[in-house]
Amino acid sequence: MEPIYVAYIGIALMVALSGVGSAFGVSYPANATIGALKKNKGVFGSCMILTALPGTQGLYGFVSFFLLKNYLTPGITVLQAAGIFGMGLLVGLVCLLSSIRQGQICANGVVALGNGHNVTGNTLILAAFPELYAILTVAAVFLLRSLLGDIVM
Repeated sequence: MEPIYVAYIGIALMVALSGVGSAFGVSYPANATIGALKKNKGVFGSCMILTALPGTQGLYGFVSFFLLKNYLTPGITVLQAAGIFGMGLLVGLVCLLSSIRQGQICANGVVALGNGHNVTGNTLILAAFPELYAILTVAAVFLLRSLLGDIVM
């Protein structure tokens, strides 16, 4: 198999897994919002913010793709392709899992909002913890891409 194909598989995993995680992550608080609005119609704005938050991990996969796309050249070495594959798997898995867990935290906050508790700020703080690890993977890609060598442009 050509090394470029290994790199493309890594990129595909990165974008797909982070996107799937975000899709699942936003569905949990979105479902909870429907129930919360039946009890308290005034919480829609807060619920919408909590619902959108787990969607950011999908963006991190996309940003990481842009950080690595210039290295996807026909002259890529096996080691460089393996590095891109590894970074893609790292970002994809961390974003997948952190988005799902963040969505569950946000869904609990939405339920509390529906019950009349003002927990938007507290929920945002707690939901930031899984997000931190997704951000760290993007930072890792930013730092690790310098190890890929000067094969661009």
